[in-house]
Amino acid sequence: MKTINGIPGSPGIAIGKVFLYTNHHLKAPEYPIADDEIHQEIERFEEALVKSKDDLLKLKRQAESREIKKDLEIIETHLMMLDDPIFIGKMKQSLSTELLNAERVLELTVEDMVKSLQESSDEYLKERVMDLYDVESRVMHHLLYLERPPLHDIQHKVILVANRLLPSEVLSLNKTYIKGFALDVGGRTSHTAILARSFEIPAVLGLSSLTKMVDDGDTIILDGNQGKVIIRPDHETIKEYHKNLAKWESHEKELFEIYQLPSETVDGRRIALRANLEIPEEVESALQHGAEGVGLYRSEFLFIQPGDIASEEEQYKAYARVLEGMGSEHPVTIRTIDVGGDKVFPGMEDFDEENPILGWRAVRFCLSRKDIFRVQLKAMLRASVHGKLRIMFPMISGVEELDDVLAVLHEVTEECRDEGIPFDETIAIGSMIEVPASALISDIIAKKVDFLSIGTNDLIQYTIAVDRGNEKIAYLYQPFHPGVLRLIKMIIDNGHKAGIPVGMCGEMAGDPLATVLLLGMDLDEFSMSPASLLEIKSIIRSISYNDAQELVDQVMEMDSYRQINTHVRKWMNGRFKFFKY
Repeated sequence: MKTINGIPGSPGIAIGKVFLYTNHHLKAPEYPIADDEIHQEIERFEEALVKSKDDLLKLKRQAESREIKKDLEIIETHLMMLDDPIFIGKMKQSLSTELLNAERVLELTVEDMVKSLQESSDEYLKERVMDLYDVESRVMHHLLYLERPPLHDIQHKVILVANRLLPSEVLSLNKTYIKGFALDVGGRTSHTAILARSFEIPAVLGLSSLTKMVDDGDTIILDGNQGKVIIRPDHETIKEYHKNLAKWESHEKELFEIYQLPSETVDGRRIALRANLEIPEEVESALQHGAEGVGLYRSEFLFIQPGDIASEEEQYKAYARVLEGMGSEHPVTIRTIDVGGDKVFPGMEDFDEENPILGWRAVRFCLSRKDIFRVQLKAMLRASVHGKLRIMFPMISGVEELDDVLAVLHEVTEECRDEGIPFDETIAIGSMIEVPASALISDIIAKKVDFLSIGTNDLIQYTIAVDRGNEKIAYLYQPFHPGVLRLIKMIIDNGHKAGIPVGMCGEMAGDPLATVLLLGMDLDEFSMSPASLLEIKSIIRSISYNDAQELVDQVMEMDSYRQINTHVRKWMNGRFKFFKY
């Protein structure tokens, strides 16, 4: 028996036999071609593109017949990649200059594109590598006249173990027979992880070398809650996990029984629970988990896909889909584009920075590229008639920046009026507070907007001066650092003094350990991954607001994150028995 730790990709527990899938990566042959053979290789490449598109169009028709929106989004992404003029242009140019066969040129071209993504410090961009590999694999199989492995032929229940699992391979699976995914590579923001959560299939990613440790038919335990896999467990461990699985299934069933109930403490304090979304297709999952709107729609998803920058019409359609999906009673908060520095636009220059996290990003980028910013704002205004839109600006560090972005919004609003474009005149405008400077002047910012939203991911690392991606100092990234908690309390109090609501859309909002503290600090809105909503609602419905306030009073007197962590865990464990916090 051996335990391997990885990244929790999708919650749940699975016990079953391994289906080892390792035959999807093809090594390209390499041989020189003559000048008079260049045209022939280009034709081979173009023929492989056509066949790859035919494959995807067939998958698209199947997805349309099953009305699976998330599948359609990924298929459309891959079709767009196959039509990407930058990708096609690089291929044709390299075929002419490198004088190598199409398979090898394809491999080199994708390697170059992958390197650009992996050099980014943005985890979301890194995860898009899987889509590039997926497209490469499909084209490569056609260039080599090979059939792709028949994952769709799996006809018995298994836990799928692979080095990586491409999104289109997930789409081809019969989900009835997949009990879980265990992958050597990948993270929580990969398409595979998103799909696993959507299908409610347990998944653990980032397991490094699991594929080298197991064989077909081996029994494993996959724990998507803890992010670990147990290889060839003994009888007692299997017995223990069967009990855990029964408890988990019972707990999940209980959680779904409250999804339509209000998010309200036992003494009647109502809290808004909203969802963080990256793509429009996640709306369905958000509603199924009881979301009362969208607290953060990350609009940059539309901009960092391969191909051209999203047009006004493409943006309008995406925003309208989210607004229509949530309905007129649920607000949808769209964050303006947060790219720049470490989030790279395809085909754009001047993003090379020594310290991108402190560099040209978010509103700083938008104010220097008003052409892109104005198009996005106009698309948002057009979409506002389809629901209850809220617009939120990220990375505001001072009043000057806020005034400048509000001025651009006013200009675009007047432009829409002049052109007779209908839009909602009552759109709420908000500012994210994720920079210590903006936290310290949140009383001033609160007078200029309709709501505040705390972005804890950046606020914590900026406040403590810790790169959470640096393994050597990751232990310092502490949400319960007294300095962080004091800033959060200050922001909430300043918002309320100005008469506006304060929400939180960072990962801390979906952390069960932090729920009671945030509630006691008077946070109005929690926004998180849809999969976390019911767990947080269950906690809120089990406690009183007065008890939460008492916990805050105790914690704010403490002087170290270790002391606070210990105290809060003990407090939670004394009241909630299902999970040990």
